[in-house]
Amino acid sequence: MRAAPVPDLAVASAAAAPPPGRRALLRLASALALLPLLRPAAALARPGAARDRFFTTSDGVRLHYLEAGPIAAHTTGIHAAGAHTIVLIPGWTMPAWIWDRQIAVFARRYRVIAFDPRGQGTSQAPAFGYTAARRGQDIAELIARLGPAPVLLVGWSLGVLDVLSYVRAHGDARLAGLVLVDNSVGENPPPVWHPSHGPALPYREALARFVRGMFHTRQPAAWLNRLTRACLRTPEPAARALRAYPVPRQDWRAAVLSVRAPVLYLVRPWLAGQAENLRRDRPGTEIALFPHAGHALFIDDPARFDALLAGFARRRVWPAPRTLQAAAGR
Repeated sequence: MRAAPVPDLAVASAAAAPPPGRRALLRLASALALLPLLRPAAALARPGAARDRFFTTSDGVRLHYLEAGPIAAHTTGIHAAGAHTIVLIPGWTMPAWIWDRQIAVFARRYRVIAFDPRGQGTSQAPAFGYTAARRGQDIAELIARLGPAPVLLVGWSLGVLDVLSYVRAHGDARLAGLVLVDNSVGENPPPVWHPSHGPALPYREALARFVRGMFHTRQPAAWLNRLTRACLRTPEPAARALRAYPVPRQDWRAAVLSVRAPVLYLVRPWLAGQAENLRRDRPGTEIALFPHAGHALFIDDPARFDALLAGFARRRVWPAPRTLQAAAGR
């Protein structure tokens, strides 16, 4: 939430006004005195720029994440008390910074964490650990670092399966809410895949085509090249392992049905049937379709994506106390 503008503090009478230089100082002092009354508590300091953070997993791998949000004291880097946390998990081979727009938007109000899973982005790329179970464990160890409060966990593409793997192993006690973006969750009907014909492309070419195929809207060539280079940091054996999780479809479905926290499912029309069935089988699930977006729908249609996520967070995940809601409605 942006801070309310500081009102212009006009002097009562030009004849009684102090000299121009002193008048300007008095106006500045008065405006500064009003700031605590005009801004919400979480916005007493401007959102800090995203900072690089690292931690070492229980199997010895150094992983990276970005952290941004309301900062209580820039000198110490301590986050403002009460700032809720959103954790963003990217898709197959993607870097944390693909969420840059969402980081900028949501860091005005929330603490935002964007994760580089192992083998992706700035995280270490070991020769092991590219399984659903290990990736779920990595998310558990990340969340454990963020403090005791439950988080809003957002997974996109392969990140959907990674967060559901986390839920399968660790439950939902640390979840304030769950957002699943454009991947199957094991519901019916199963997705229909269309295998490509002809010889397999070299890894670099196949990945470049995949990156460009994620978008319905035109993206800048320089940005696409940068994204492709970032994705190529994932070694080919790791990339292949990540696309072959040997997990039965019903396990993903059981995981999402077990979540007691609010769930939002955002998909393109190819998963409309699963979305409707998930809402039927898990009452209270919210769904939304993006008919004019590509796989990276939070980039193709960022305004709608951000509005849906923000509304979900305010209404279902961290609703204001009734007394505050009543006061705001007057």
